[in-house]
Amino acid sequence: MARAVRIKDHWAEQRLFLARTVAAAIFIAVLTAVVLTRLVQLQLVQYDYYSAQSQGNRIRLQPVPPTRGLILDRNGRVLAENQASFDLELTPEQVPDLDDTLSRLATLGLLGAEHLAEVRADIGRHRRFDAVAIRTRLSDEEVALFAVNRPYFEGVEIRPRLSRRYPYGPALAHALGYVGGISAADLQEIDAVAYAGTQTIGKVSVERAFEHALHGQAGREQVVVNARGRSLQTLERAGARPGEDVMLALDLDAQLAAWEALAGLRGAAVAIDPATGEVLVFVSTPAYDPNVISGGLSRKAFNALQEDIDKPLFNRALRGVYPPGSTIKPIVALAALKAGTMTPQQRVWCGGAYSLPGSSHRYRDWKPEGHGSVDMQGGIEQSCDVYFYSVARELGIQHMSDALKSFGLGTVTGLDMPGEKGGLVPSPAWKRTAIRNPANQVWFPGETLITGIGQGYLLVTPLQLAHAAAAIASRGQRFQPTMLHATRDPITGALHPVEPEPMPPVGVTDASQWDTIIGGMHAVMQGARGTARAVGAGAPFQMAGKSGTAQVFTVAQNQKYRAADVAERLRDHALFVAFAPLEQPRIAVAVVVENGESGSRVAAPIARKVMEAYLRTATGGA
Repeated sequence: MARAVRIKDHWAEQRLFLARTVAAAIFIAVLTAVVLTRLVQLQLVQYDYYSAQSQGNRIRLQPVPPTRGLILDRNGRVLAENQASFDLELTPEQVPDLDDTLSRLATLGLLGAEHLAEVRADIGRHRRFDAVAIRTRLSDEEVALFAVNRPYFEGVEIRPRLSRRYPYGPALAHALGYVGGISAADLQEIDAVAYAGTQTIGKVSVERAFEHALHGQAGREQVVVNARGRSLQTLERAGARPGEDVMLALDLDAQLAAWEALAGLRGAAVAIDPATGEVLVFVSTPAYDPNVISGGLSRKAFNALQEDIDKPLFNRALRGVYPPGSTIKPIVALAALKAGTMTPQQRVWCGGAYSLPGSSHRYRDWKPEGHGSVDMQGGIEQSCDVYFYSVARELGIQHMSDALKSFGLGTVTGLDMPGEKGGLVPSPAWKRTAIRNPANQVWFPGETLITGIGQGYLLVTPLQLAHAAAAIASRGQRFQPTMLHATRDPITGALHPVEPEPMPPVGVTDASQWDTIIGGMHAVMQGARGTARAVGAGAPFQMAGKSGTAQVFTVAQNQKYRAADVAERLRDHALFVAFAPLEQPRIAVAVVVENGESGSRVAAPIARKVMEAYLRTATGGA
């Protein structure tokens, strides 16, 4: 019997095909809906966002750093300027292999191998899209060398910049300071947006003090870039506003005169206008070349400066503290007159030494044979120690301490420059808290005597001495010391002068008392027996001054000080304060020469040169 043949079920196949068609249609519809939804989202809902993102792939918004303001002296002469230079800059996000790139730059000689760690650390402190200067002030040869190899260094460019230049180098180093790369500590203090694109910042002195004025305001520009980030075209630019020009109170001629007079010495010279408080001269020696430091000094070279025994980085004018020696004797005399413990005519016998009642200890005078009978003006003129031992004993330490403080000694003057040191004016209350050994906390009468001649615990800065000399010159009127004379708008050229800021006066109103001490100081320089009469002789103007010699170490009672037997760095410091012209003082000067031994022989000639240079310029003389 033949087997039955099964007939094909067309209806079943049709139902299956239809089901599959419907499923495919639904799947296609869902996918189409997803695509359409995404298109709507991209083209309509998020159009602005993705349009900006697309533009960002070819248009870069980058900062335009401002031009740093100039620094000028009071007469408009340029002390710090900007010059064109070329920097090697690296943008981290555009560099495929940072370590390899830096190594190859070092191989070319464009980076020092010993600096690579510092460069990496500096790059790490910036955002990845920020251009970082990894080398500044390239020479023409180095620019040409990189230009030849430019195709092999993706993300590295040479950019023209303005770098800081100090025409007078070390002569104004401690007054102006210098600029340097923005450090991690700097970033904590500044607005990163305001400093976008800026590579340097003021580090010390005037550059730091007036950073807010000198820096200016950053601009921005839109630049078309290619796939490798190289700039092709500038679309829009909002220019930066340059920093203000800062006009200092410094007089360049007097500054250079002080610098040259102090050449080869360790010391400082500060001059102030008694009528305004403006700082006319600010010199500390030895110094450094700010051009070298601003150009990028290696860590090794910087450490060498720090370890130099002469301390060229140390600002002696602002931070050096010294016993003032006899320079304070006019102030002590004025305090005695005000307190009524001495009169101008009262005489003291000087036989070369002084002893307290009931004591065998001899407080020696600088002149072993003594000065004979001395009144107040004579005591100042001849700098008689015995006379001032007697004055100090009668006056007492508290009156003396208060008088010294009223002239601004022993405390910061408030100069508009960072880092000022305070110094010290001692008193019994100070000693009770400052000395740890209870047996030494008592204030001894002998300490009063040596304070009266500017020795003992008393410490002042050259700036404070100049401020005190200015207060004497103006007969008690005091002004806040300032480095700033005016600011100048870089666009309009308009000057904005700084008004003098009065400080509490000394508080002596009796003109005859001022006449007595100023007369004594005049005799110091131009009297018959003045300690600095050799320096004052033949001067084109009348002046007043006071020399001082400050001990670095104490000589025993039975020994005599002989400079030849003492190591050079243990010899006495030389100090001098002065002002001129006598009738209408326009400049007050303080000079300190470390281990200079004699204030009248070493420091006084420097003070005269400074006063002559300033008064010659101020009066328009040749």
